[in-house]
Amino acid sequence: MHNIALIPGDGTGPEVTAEALKVLEAAAQVGGFTYDTTTLDFGGERYLRTGETLPDGAIDDLRQFDAIFLGAIGHPEVLPGILEKNILLRIRFELDQYINLRPVKLYPNVETPLAGKGPEDIDFIIVRENTEGIYTGMGGVQYAGTPNEVSTQIHCTTYHGASRCVRYAFELTRARARTNQLHLVAKTNVLTYVHGTWWRAFNEIGDADFPDITRDYAHVDAATMWMVKNPEWFDVVVTENLFGDIITDLGAMIQGGMGIAAGGNVNPEGVSMFEPIGGSAPKYTGQGVINPLAAINAMQMLLDDIGEHAAAQRVESAVVKALESGRFESMSAGRMGMSTSEAGDFVASLV
Repeated sequence: MHNIALIPGDGTGPEVTAEALKVLEAAAQVGGFTYDTTTLDFGGERYLRTGETLPDGAIDDLRQFDAIFLGAIGHPEVLPGILEKNILLRIRFELDQYINLRPVKLYPNVETPLAGKGPEDIDFIIVRENTEGIYTGMGGVQYAGTPNEVSTQIHCTTYHGASRCVRYAFELTRARARTNQLHLVAKTNVLTYVHGTWWRAFNEIGDADFPDITRDYAHVDAATMWMVKNPEWFDVVVTENLFGDIITDLGAMIQGGMGIAAGGNVNPEGVSMFEPIGGSAPKYTGQGVINPLAAINAMQMLLDDIGEHAAAQRVESAVVKALESGRFESMSAGRMGMSTSEAGDFVASLV
């Protein structure tokens, strides 16, 4: 029995969560495993109603689950940063979900803005460090609101944090067995201290334990160029938190957009959380036009994480078959050629 926490969240989050659950049920029936879900109302509506983001004990409660599925967080009536910091970042930090895992894979019949590139060219994974960097909140403001205002935001890097992320990326590269190449993306020529730590971890761990993996390096600005010009050069990419946040959105675009892009916040030794990366898309709420494929891909990642590897493969195969059928006219909301519910039903029927 797998115990899964559901945080449908805001906007279109509940709609795509419903479709991901259809696919989960189909996979369980075929695969012969059982699961139980618990729905948690964390998000903008709860905050507006109670003034509370996460209730007391929420993090300890989440530790008891095998995995977490998140629909979306983000409400137009809540100031930016409140929900993100007090729900998403708090879950990531307190559950030590130190890996943000973002597959960048172009599926059949999905349009990419990259001319001349196809599914054989775009199939890599970005491993983003998820609990350090500039997002830790270290720093502050003095003399706020005056001409002398001074603000600092400290980029915190530890060897512990960099090395465990790098090791995960090496292990993933070996497990993928695709080109056996791992790229470190950083800015060692300018951010010499913090990215010097990444460089040391990358090479020390590679030398000691992964001589079979080819190591490569790209400054982040160069990496953004190569991801557009030659995405086929990449197999696995490892990078720090801020740069990872930026290049994963570029990755989403080259794989066809937010309608199909999914990600995971992973603690390899604990509880992980999986989500479509497109956000709550409040302008489409309740219209039945949002694309659920990103959420379905997130559920596929969740299944793989909890050990249901065959079921995860069946879900991915169902997504591929659905796209190969030609019934999806676009990955964009309102242009799929079918409703959100119809899209979920279609994929579930192919599992």
